[in-house]
Amino acid sequence: MITRRSAPTLAFGSAVIFSILVAAGCAGGDEGSGDAGSLTGAVQVDGSSTVAPISEAMAEEFQIEQPGVRVTVGISGTGGGFRRFCAGETEISDASRPISEEEQAACEAAGIEYAELPVAWDGLSVVVNPRNDFVECLTVDELRRIWEPNSRVSTWRNVRPEFPAQPIKLYGPGTDSGTFDYFTEVITGETGASRPDYQASENDNVLVQGVAGDPYALGYFGHAYVTQNTDRLKVLAVDGGSGCVMPTDETISDKTYTPLSRPLLIYVARDALARLEVAEFLRFYMENAPELVPSTGYLPLEAAEYQQHLDAIAGGPGADDAEAPPGAGDDVVEPAP
Repeated sequence: MITRRSAPTLAFGSAVIFSILVAAGCAGGDEGSGDAGSLTGAVQVDGSSTVAPISEAMAEEFQIEQPGVRVTVGISGTGGGFRRFCAGETEISDASRPISEEEQAACEAAGIEYAELPVAWDGLSVVVNPRNDFVECLTVDELRRIWEPNSRVSTWRNVRPEFPAQPIKLYGPGTDSGTFDYFTEVITGETGASRPDYQASENDNVLVQGVAGDPYALGYFGHAYVTQNTDRLKVLAVDGGSGCVMPTDETISDKTYTPLSRPLLIYVARDALARLEVAEFLRFYMENAPELVPSTGYLPLEAAEYQQHLDAIAGGPGADDAEAPPGAGDDVVEPAP
């Protein structure tokens, strides 16, 4: 069981969010009951399977401290999660990409106001089967040629002449996945632009099983699923123009693993924060992120970020003069390095 620290911690995407959360946290609510030491109620989380290990770890530990609160974490993909979130079906949405304009419009039409909270850094990993002994690194251009729409790559030899003439079996996230959106944007050059003839799933564990069972497979998914399956997968370096770089804690955090380093996010409905069980789960989430995020295979934000923004929620020191982190309000949220 985690020992909770006395100082709260949290990170937000914009200064506007500070006032939203402070107001909601002070409002109280009728749904759920109890005080902060003995709560009842339920918290629904859904969305990205990449972010799910973080939310699941938080839910497990939170329910040890608050057994009267049931926290459920679904993995319908970032897009599927936003559909439920903007329909008012969930309180928190896990996302491996920022909310799109269309999803923002859906939330606005439904009267759903929300906070966007960066929670970790991920290095989207390109993997092959451990029995693959002929490839150690792929360039961004090679990845583009493999995954672009109307790709003519059907064998490994189509990638490089020295590779074997064996069929290449592809595994990747489905179209509801934020990982799919991010990968296609930075690799093929257009969000959603991908060849369709690959084994797709919003569940990254299914993709791990597929790559692990096929000696000529190639796939991509979040770094945490690699660290949990090091004996079943071989990670490839990626050459983004400055040489081959492996996804490691150092290269992901200093952004030299390019272009596949990215922030991971959660979105929280403003109205839901009026319920004490939701507000306390969010507080617990951010208080324990520096400790729990690394255990899931991802990289935490700077502890000072979490601390500054939980102070804002609590109305503590710095609440009135807290500044938004760099990139706030941009299309892609970038936590301070």
